[in-house]
Amino acid sequence: MSFHLWIALEIFFSVLAVGHALLHKRDSRAALGWIAVSLVFPFVGPLLYFVFGVNRVRTHAQQLGLRTQWRFDAPHFEPLVLDETALESSPVPGALRAMARVSDTVTGVPLVAGNRVEMLVDGDQAYPLMLEAIDAARRRIFLTTYIFETNRIGRRFIDALAAAVDRGVDVRVIIDGIGEYYSWPRAGTLLKRRQVPAARFLPPRLLPPTVQINLRNHRKLLAVDGRIGFVGGMNIGDRHMTAVPKRWRQPMRDVHFKVIGPVIRQLEQCFVEDWRFCTGQRLELSPECHPLANGALCRAIVDGPNEDLDKLASILGGAIAAAHRRIAIMTPYFLPPRGILSALQTAALRGVAVDVVLPRRSNLPYVDWATCNMLWELLKWGVRVFWQPPPFSHTKLFVVDGTYAQFGSANIDARSLRLNFELNLETFDSTVSGRIERFIDEAIHKSSPVSIAQLDGRSLPIKLRDAAAWLFSPYL
Repeated sequence: MSFHLWIALEIFFSVLAVGHALLHKRDSRAALGWIAVSLVFPFVGPLLYFVFGVNRVRTHAQQLGLRTQWRFDAPHFEPLVLDETALESSPVPGALRAMARVSDTVTGVPLVAGNRVEMLVDGDQAYPLMLEAIDAARRRIFLTTYIFETNRIGRRFIDALAAAVDRGVDVRVIIDGIGEYYSWPRAGTLLKRRQVPAARFLPPRLLPPTVQINLRNHRKLLAVDGRIGFVGGMNIGDRHMTAVPKRWRQPMRDVHFKVIGPVIRQLEQCFVEDWRFCTGQRLELSPECHPLANGALCRAIVDGPNEDLDKLASILGGAIAAAHRRIAIMTPYFLPPRGILSALQTAALRGVAVDVVLPRRSNLPYVDWATCNMLWELLKWGVRVFWQPPPFSHTKLFVVDGTYAQFGSANIDARSLRLNFELNLETFDSTVSGRIERFIDEAIHKSSPVSIAQLDGRSLPIKLRDAAAWLFSPYL
């Protein structure tokens, strides 16, 4: 091939990649980064962009009609018009209606009353109840997880799911196509050997070649018989068990939530659409169960790169802006987008107490480095930041004024808020929110406050390392 033809091909692919990034990237920093890579590195740059930078899930989702379905048949390009009379008669307390209005508008999903929410700490509390629900299932089981390990706990789940299939229960399992490689043999393989219907979400393939590292299904949900569900940040595996820490150099602390009530139907709908995405098969939803007396107001928030709006980021920003007394955040990875960062700064300047609890060391050192580079922006304006001692806390909690809480699979970073498929649950209930706030306070009592002096005291090489990691924060 002649030199001039090589040059022509390089220019063609670079221009193609640059044009696609300009037209389709919503984040200017991401667009600029990919454009620079495509222009500076001939052939390699455009190849990296088309492998890692193109959101193929959006097109696939549009073909399947997933977006409009989750909005309960609301027209996708039309703004949701809220009934002001309904808002005035809403069971949401007046002080919380501003937060409820943001979620109403962004999600198009109704708040449902009459739910019971129970907080479960670590796998020691969560796994026995999850297995008990699977063992008691009579009609259907929907399970989604990012990581499904095949160690002791993973095998117990596989045995329970296979037993449910044997007694005639309709069992469906979705495992992320990358997350399942955290363990060998793969859980999907073992499930299929036991005749448990399982689907892999965007798995890497050789034929046709498909390597999609981003756009992972990070959701964790278990819905049983349309009446009981589990959501949170916990995957399935021994690392979440405090009783077996020796198997892991760094075991994870985490929380999960058991939910009973009508909101389970929204969890089922999330699963049904994911199953259709993976397999093309349509599943029916369970009949809606009756609300419980004096139950909590809840709503599922489903977010992912197949949506035109950054739902979770918008809802978090709205809740921060509506706070009057206190905002408490616990997250394993903290690289908030500029909008959330500014909202936290403004809340602190308004006199709202803002507490952010982070692990002193996570399982991703480069994320910790990038976080250290930006924390001064919060500390300068009065936000309090705390470092939790080991073991690593993988917990994701968000509370406003002790009356509003959000929990689920999403971290406060670009990967969760822009690249991953996530599932959170929000609740307008002082009992549930108060329990979560007390849990965060207990962690703060055991943690060390972070100061600007500590950050300034880092050596120059460490500061340079942290700043270099921060440059890649939109992609971490």
